[in-house]
Amino acid sequence: MLNNIVITDEERKLFLSWTALDEDLAEVEPDLAEAVLRSRLDFARGDLSRTDYWHDPEGIDVFEDVPYVDDGTRAHRLDLYLPHDSVVRGGKTTPVYIDIHGGGFVYAYKELNRNFCTNLAKLGFAVFSVNYRPAPETDFLGQLEDVAAAFRWIRIHRHEYPIDQNNVFLTGDSAGGTLALYMTAIERSGKFAKAMGVGQSGLTVAGSAFVSPLADLTPYLALCEPGTRKTIEESKETSIVEHIAPTFFAKLHAKKTELTNLATMAEEVEFPPILINTSSDDFIHVESLKLATALVAAGHDVELHDWYTHKGQSLGHVFPVCMSWLDESRETLRMIHDFAYARI
Repeated sequence: MLNNIVITDEERKLFLSWTALDEDLAEVEPDLAEAVLRSRLDFARGDLSRTDYWHDPEGIDVFEDVPYVDDGTRAHRLDLYLPHDSVVRGGKTTPVYIDIHGGGFVYAYKELNRNFCTNLAKLGFAVFSVNYRPAPETDFLGQLEDVAAAFRWIRIHRHEYPIDQNNVFLTGDSAGGTLALYMTAIERSGKFAKAMGVGQSGLTVAGSAFVSPLADLTPYLALCEPGTRKTIEESKETSIVEHIAPTFFAKLHAKKTELTNLATMAEEVEFPPILINTSSDDFIHVESLKLATALVAAGHDVELHDWYTHKGQSLGHVFPVCMSWLDESRETLRMIHDFAYARI
């Protein structure tokens, strides 16, 4: 219990199967710890209603909890979901997606995206799903370092699996979309990698599919300026990303790089083809539109799917990931499939 925040034993047991709760908050400043825990619980209770729909489709082989850093840390593990047919046939041809889960940078592990990843694998992909340390255990650059370490592990060990040895595609949702966007830029631009201080893995990123990405970090970097930190009472109407921003983005802000500006990023990085999926009732709908606009203005190959929701209809944020059984989600998964298969 933290500041009278109650978590039942049943909730704790269930939620810990896909997210951290309060076990990493003992040494965190109280206001920040409270904001993080409240957000984790709000997100987890929202996802709880969907758990009855979670299942692995038939014909998917699962290699789970593979450590990509051998330190015994849950956050440094990955899963691989592979069509059994690929195992039976052998060869090295099954195209690869690497998925980076979302959660406002503070919530969830790879298990939250398992239903999305296994359904994507069912369409004919090897899907790696990677963990990374949640905030406030680390900051934004630390999360990029974690994901980059997972990418390096995949590059080194991919010969052990019946998968494409040459190219990978990235996907990520919400905050995971941010990390996927930045990792795409890191892998495609030595200049960007140097600016972030994150080494390239050597993987060839042939394309990236972003689902409701948080693309523009400049408003959050502005919160790193002195005097912008809000108390928990002042922050009740703000997002968790705004609350953690002064510490979470501090090292990125200190770099004073213009490459975090979307227009500059799009001009400087040789991006591969990009797919972006959002909906008109996505609470960060504008982020997808800003990213698409910046990329198109710079001459990049962009495929934007902006679902319009009519009265009485709801899709919301990251719907293909959190509700992969919807007809619209199945169609989006098919579009993500077609996007990659057209480029292998």
